[in-house]
Amino acid sequence: MAIVGIHSLIYHVEDLGTCAAFMQEFGLVPVASDDADIRFALPDGAGVTLRRVSAPPADGGVRTVWGVDTRASLDALVAGLARDRPVECDGDGTCWFDSDCGMTMGLALFDRRPVMCAPDPVNAPGRVRRLDTWRKWRERALPRTINHVVYGVDDYKASWDFFRHRLGFRLSDHSRGLGVFLRADGAPEHHTLFLQNCHYHAPGSAGFLHACFGVEDIDELMAGANHMARRGYRSKLGVGRHRIASALFYYLDCPAGGEIEYGADTDYLDDHWQPREWDPKFGFISWCSNLPAFMQEPAAPLVRVLASEDDVDIPDLAAYRRRKET
Repeated sequence: MAIVGIHSLIYHVEDLGTCAAFMQEFGLVPVASDDADIRFALPDGAGVTLRRVSAPPADGGVRTVWGVDTRASLDALVAGLARDRPVECDGDGTCWFDSDCGMTMGLALFDRRPVMCAPDPVNAPGRVRRLDTWRKWRERALPRTINHVVYGVDDYKASWDFFRHRLGFRLSDHSRGLGVFLRADGAPEHHTLFLQNCHYHAPGSAGFLHACFGVEDIDELMAGANHMARRGYRSKLGVGRHRIASALFYYLDCPAGGEIEYGADTDYLDDHWQPREWDPKFGFISWCSNLPAFMQEPAAPLVRVLASEDDVDIPDLAAYRRRKET
């Protein structure tokens, strides 16, 4: 094992007060602040920092720090990266580098703590799991983990090669033409990182897209959604479930950058998992409360199990980029 999950996210923001208020409504707990930074902590030990800047960097300014299990693992990863790029370690122990995608990221020691969840059993006709028992009543969501981040990239094949060969990420699933879902080698969630073709839907630019925060179940997810709606924040898609990863989702625009997501009931994997290759439309949504226009017609059930990572069928990604040039 080496990378066990997301150690922290650092958002570079101009309006510190507005962004901090949003994060607290979302359910993050502030633990420290000064004139420049506000820091939030999650139960598994991960953190979120809002950092005041006069103007965000050109890439949007959201930095992901990957959590590493041991000093030996961290030293090995840093030495491997330093062969062909600068790696700078700061006073907090975070080692910063630029990925082949051009994104600035960090590595840091991370003692990821187990979190305790006790979702209510689910009843169904003929299968009673909850008898003479009240369900929990929730008022809002309190995320436990940072499940994954998503970046738009110019060439997801080249980006994937960097993350698997240099940082040990494993392929979970491939959405053909759209991108690859990657799991850090010591993390249990279906994916820790999704590298998305930034030219798939329309000509675009690379950068941070969203972060997913894990909550206990659909009840907590919806309690969070309702709380945010009462505060004036609403989702375009509403609540839904992906086919890829099986996860429940609820996305919101985040004033600190990109989107922010409540996620629940994702698939958990280990090295016995066989990756799959999906039609993007079929894999994206199983169901959704606010069905987008492109999902009005049912998607064809196109998915295949891959014999290995080398069995992946990468389309001509240059064709997507040419649309931007024309």
